[in-house]
Amino acid sequence: MKGLIAMTPNPESMAYLKKIMIISTFGGLLFGYDTGVINGALPYMAHPSQLNLTPATEGMVVSALLFGAAVGSVTGGKMSDAQGRRKNIFFLSILFFVATLGCSLAPNFEVMLISRFLLGLAVGGAAVTVPAYLAEVSPADKRGRMVTQNELMIVTGQFLAFVLNAIIAVVMAGNDHVWRYMLSVAAIPAVILFFGMMKLPESPRWLVSKGKVSTAMDVLKKIRSTEAQAITELNEIQDVIAAEKSAKPVSFAELNTPWVRRIILIGMGIAACSQLTGVNSIMYYGTQVLIESGFSMQAALIANTLNGLTSVLATFLGIWLLTKIKRRTMLTAGLAGTTASLLAISLASMTISGTDVFPYIVLLLLVCFLTFMQACIGPLLWLLISEIIPLRYKGIGMGICVLFVWVVNFIMGLIFPTLLSSFGLNFTFLVFVIVGFFSIAFVRFFVPETKGKTLEQIEKQFRNYDRKAMQQAGNE
Repeated sequence: MKGLIAMTPNPESMAYLKKIMIISTFGGLLFGYDTGVINGALPYMAHPSQLNLTPATEGMVVSALLFGAAVGSVTGGKMSDAQGRRKNIFFLSILFFVATLGCSLAPNFEVMLISRFLLGLAVGGAAVTVPAYLAEVSPADKRGRMVTQNELMIVTGQFLAFVLNAIIAVVMAGNDHVWRYMLSVAAIPAVILFFGMMKLPESPRWLVSKGKVSTAMDVLKKIRSTEAQAITELNEIQDVIAAEKSAKPVSFAELNTPWVRRIILIGMGIAACSQLTGVNSIMYYGTQVLIESGFSMQAALIANTLNGLTSVLATFLGIWLLTKIKRRTMLTAGLAGTTASLLAISLASMTISGTDVFPYIVLLLLVCFLTFMQACIGPLLWLLISEIIPLRYKGIGMGICVLFVWVVNFIMGLIFPTLLSSFGLNFTFLVFVIVGFFSIAFVRFFVPETKGKTLEQIEKQFRNYDRKAMQQAGNE
């Protein structure tokens, strides 16, 4: 009978964990809103009476955030290690608020560029700190759901940005400064995150790493069902941290080991495949793509909300598919679907561009594209990378792959408006189609299947591949 009582979830601890999950993932919501809001705000701020942006400077405004995010993703982990996950998210909320005000009040292109870079630092920092915080406070049986909640909040933030863009554009039609109101909305979740984090606990794992064992125990008692579970987990954390301190630090030289280098290159390849689908050109410039196809400004903003809704619903589908389909099959299907969708847009642009039906065909195909992207590719990006990189190389390996995601994202955000302005929908999407075929081939020949395998089995598979390659080279 006692055993049954011990296994019964504690309603108070579950409620507290839910509070932690909701408040901390406002960092993910801000991530999504700040990357999505530019989609509708950019056409307005580009007007000659506002910031007077050219296609080149439009790309710089969008990509400044992405460059900042690349820097923030590298420094964010170090900052959270130094000052704590909770405190780092707390300071990031301040940076989100200040940078949002800078963007909203920007009098010229230069101030906007600096403010977008600062906003990117916050986005990149949140991208690495929030999932780490959630993973370290959640129980083992709730970890997947709690960490995945952050990804759901990101796409929800993008959807919210698209919806509010459309509402503000309609309500404030004729106001030249409508884009400032679109951008300023992000200050609200930043304030909620600021005050919310004041009431949340620090990660128990971080507390133990800093020698604050009694404080870590107090936190674990609040977020675990029983005191026995809290004591057991505290002992496990202490054992792991002791083992980490005794282990030799990983150096960059170790990454040159053939089998490790192969893993890192595959991880970078997966990152590139996910970004080179063209997804972020749609998430950042979807309104302009729809305007280019023939929609009016307001109609494009309203139609673009369908893209955001599709992303949210497809993310739920993707979480379900992960339990049903093999990883490589799912990724290949996603790339095939996104490539086919963009090819159809390119062909439609060559054959029926200028007709009344063309804008609606483009919108339908964008919805198809995002369905394949968010259901089959988006959920696999970090899952596959985290599965193939061994525990010993997790920190440095994930850091390289995260940085590569943002670098490719930055390049795409920078050049897309120039491509669209210079060559139109046809050629621009045809470039993504060609890259898509190479991505499918990469997955087919280099990405291993990981579903149903332990992390140790996956690592052994890479080590054995390296031995076979050496034996073949010796026999030649």
